[in-house]
Amino acid sequence: MNKKIWDIYAPIYEKAMRGDRKAYDLMYERIPQVIRGMDVLEVATGPGLLAKHVAHATNKMIATDYSDGMIKEARKGNYPGNLTFEVADAANLPYPDGSFDAVIIANALHILPDPQKALREIDRVLKEDGLLIAPNFVNHQNGAVSAVWSKILSIAGVKFEHQWSAAEYRSFLEANGWEVMKMEEMAARLTLAYVECVKRAKER
Repeated sequence: MNKKIWDIYAPIYEKAMRGDRKAYDLMYERIPQVIRGMDVLEVATGPGLLAKHVAHATNKMIATDYSDGMIKEARKGNYPGNLTFEVADAANLPYPDGSFDAVIIANALHILPDPQKALREIDRVLKEDGLLIAPNFVNHQNGAVSAVWSKILSIAGVKFEHQWSAAEYRSFLEANGWEVMKMEEMAARLTLAYVECVKRAKER
């Protein structure tokens, strides 16, 4: 994953995502309901849009990204006092075991070269029975709009390491020991599969 591309892309990322506002609005409404009062970590926060919309419901929230440029953008503007932004690698999180009640990773697993490693790190920093919220783009070539948008991102240097259908994404999570509690497809330029899951007890 090319860190420099994300540093360059950071100042325009928020504007680029405005076309998917409806799907994000649904997440802004849903996520605070399920993380209320929790200690929450967000992995791959980008410019912090999701974190800034949901942190008010948490006890405290740390939002991280691999890109220094993204974190620089995220720290701009107003956001709740219980939210902090930090640079961190999804595959090597700098937090002790069992630090968080919930972890959010939105639209990132498909661009990671080793998403399984990120999921192992997420499991490590989650408390027992902790919640993973993992919305992700799916069905990348399903329809003209999705195909064109995928192509635009590719030209911009954003490489999709994995292109799952919704069913394949669910199977990927289950194969890595996660029990999907809720899954809903949301309309966007690339279909968004909203997922909430927990780690199966036998896998810990």
